[in-house]
Amino acid sequence: MHSLSDKHMAGQRLMIGFDGIDLNEDLKYLIKHTQLGGLILFRRNIEAPEQIRHLCNSAQSFAKDCGLPELLIAIDQEGGTVARLAHPFTVFPGNNHMQNQADAVNFAQISARELIDVGINMNMAPVLDIAFDPQASIMKERAFGSDPDWVAQMGLRVIDHLQAGGVMSVAKHFPGIGRTVLDSHLELPYLDTDEDDLWNRDCKPFRQAIAHGVSGMMLAHICFQALDEEWPASLSKKIARNLLRHRMGYDGLVMTDDLDMGAIKKHWGIRLVMQQVLDAEIDVPLICHPGPDIETAYESILTFQSDSLGNRSLCERSVERIMRLKKRYLWCSNDR
Repeated sequence: MHSLSDKHMAGQRLMIGFDGIDLNEDLKYLIKHTQLGGLILFRRNIEAPEQIRHLCNSAQSFAKDCGLPELLIAIDQEGGTVARLAHPFTVFPGNNHMQNQADAVNFAQISARELIDVGINMNMAPVLDIAFDPQASIMKERAFGSDPDWVAQMGLRVIDHLQAGGVMSVAKHFPGIGRTVLDSHLELPYLDTDEDDLWNRDCKPFRQAIAHGVSGMMLAHICFQALDEEWPASLSKKIARNLLRHRMGYDGLVMTDDLDMGAIKKHWGIRLVMQQVLDAEIDVPLICHPGPDIETAYESILTFQSDSLGNRSLCERSVERIMRLKKRYLWCSNDR
C-alpha cells in the first residue's frame, strides 16, 4: 500500500457502475483517470457468460496496464428477485424459499463457482435484513425470514461458502431494513425503533457475520432515528463509525448502498454526501450510474486526505482494508 500515490489511494476507494457490455472508451477513461478500485455489474452489462468473462478480464488487464491493483468486480446475486445473472447461470428461487441450511450452502457453493468462472470476485450478499412483518416488509421477498436466529444461521452458511469459494461476501443492509415499508430506491425511509431492540434483534445477524469474518458490510439508506436523527446509516458517523466500527469492532470493508438512489440523491449533493462518508470512516462509496458524480467523489477523497494528518490516517486505514482483501482474494487467486 505504501507504494500507492495519493491519486491511487483515492481511486482505490471508489466502486462504480457503467454502461455497456465491453471495455469501452468511457470505462477506460474512468479506470485510468480515477485510478479505480472497483466495478459493479448490472443487467445492462450482461449478455452471456463468455461476454462477461471477456469484460472482466479486459478490465483487469487494462487496470494492470495503468499500473493499478486488480479490480474488485462485484454483482448483486442474491437469487430470487435480485439476481443479475439469469440462465444459463443457475437460477435460485430466493432466500425466502430456502428450507434448510443445506439450501444456503448449495446456493453459495454454486454461485461462487459461477461467479469466479466469469471473473466476478465479490457478491453483494447475503441479505441479513429480518422481515419481522412478512406481509408488509420491503424485504419480504429478499429476506431469509422473520426470526433473527434463522436469518443469522442461513446468512452465515452463505458467507462461509461464498468466501471458501474465493468470492468476497458483503452482508447487507446494516443495521437492518426489514422493518421498513418504503423503498429507499425512491425516497428516504425513517425508522423509529427502540435502540435496544435494534441491537438485540436487527443487528444480531450482522454481529454473527462479523464473527465469521465477512469481507464487507453495506450500509442502509435508512434514517434510524433512535441512533441518528439527522443522517441515514449510509452517511452516519454514529452508525458507521460509532456502532459498527467501535462498538461492534468491525475492521472489514464498509461501503454505502448506491449513492444514486432516491433516498440520497433527492436530499443532498454529492460533495456533502462524500464529506459525510469520509468522516464516518466508510471505505467505499458506491456510485452505480455513470456521470459527473464519480469524478466529484474522486476529487472529494483527494481533497479530504490532503486536509490534515488525521484525515490522511483515516484514508490510509481504508485503503489498507481494501488492499488486505485484494491480497487475500485476488492476488493469491493467481497462484491457484
